[in-house]
Amino acid sequence: MTTAYQQLSATFQRLSRFGHLMAVAVWDMQTMMPTGGSQARGEALAEMGVLRHKILTDPRVGELIQEAEQADLNDVERANLREMLRAWQQASLLPASLVEAKSLAGSRCEHAWREQRPANDWQGFAANLKEVVRLSREEAQLRAEANNTSRYDALLDLYEPGMTGAKLDATFGELKSWLPDLLQHVVEKQAQEPVEQPQGPFAIAAQRELGLSVMTTLGFDFRHGRLDVSAHPFCGGVPEDVRITTRYNQEEFLSALMGVIHETGHARYEQGLPQQWRSQPVGLARSTAIHESQSLFMEMQLGRSREFLQRILPQVCDKLGAQPALEPENFVRLTQRVKPGFIRVDADELSYPAHVILRFEI
Repeated sequence: MTTAYQQLSATFQRLSRFGHLMAVAVWDMQTMMPTGGSQARGEALAEMGVLRHKILTDPRVGELIQEAEQADLNDVERANLREMLRAWQQASLLPASLVEAKSLAGSRCEHAWREQRPANDWQGFAANLKEVVRLSREEAQLRAEANNTSRYDALLDLYEPGMTGAKLDATFGELKSWLPDLLQHVVEKQAQEPVEQPQGPFAIAAQRELGLSVMTTLGFDFRHGRLDVSAHPFCGGVPEDVRITTRYNQEEFLSALMGVIHETGHARYEQGLPQQWRSQPVGLARSTAIHESQSLFMEMQLGRSREFLQRILPQVCDKLGAQPALEPENFVRLTQRVKPGFIRVDADELSYPAHVILRFEI
């Protein structure tokens, strides 16, 4: 006789497999899909999202969870059941119509952004963004009313369970008390330490080879993942098939390289998730903060350390060609340079937290 827990495990395995297909479809949409396929792909993803939502919110799932809570389960199974309950409760707060509308609006906005961003077309982007924000507010209101929290905390809990805006206020408040002064001090100090800039152009093919080489150094498993190009670097796919991307600029190579290192941090975390539990909620990455900490550790602490830079410098020279700017000491100074700017993914170790704080406060 199949137990309630076994029936739940089969349901969540089915949801995981549908999620696998959606992840690869999203990766394709953001990397290789011709622009004319955007609307159809967005509709297909929305349809799949609604299907997964209906499976998850079936009343029978709730009944099985209640039955399984009375069963004799081991610690991991008990933790898995708690995650199943959380997923079921969160999904049950939203109607299928809102799930579909959010998916369609998000796809439409992201696709249009790829052309609007380089064209600096804020008005065009804003029209799509307003719909995304409207639907997000509708979702936030439903979740807030059900959980008796603020709208922000209701959405925050989806990505960082247990975290609240008040806790972040305290954490970021402490960071803001000393980060700006330190940032200014370092900028002034480094202004007295001239650094030679690399002279391009740097062929995209050569930059890609460099990225692949550094990914190998970082232990990326190419049997279960790949590197591609997108308008914005991201890590997607599934643990068994992790897809990471970067973007290239022929005039400089560090932004693409650091993008690769950052996304490899995400990918290594995904590839390291427990294989025997990957189709179950307990085997998924639960905390966005932990996930991002792995990518930022790889990029900021490891990737900009003198020891690592010295390790990969021969690969840089081999793929891009030797030049004075790539002498060891200059390469270290170049990579550790602090230079506040408007683009988060290009930020240095010190100014990066300021981007996060600013977005939180907005």
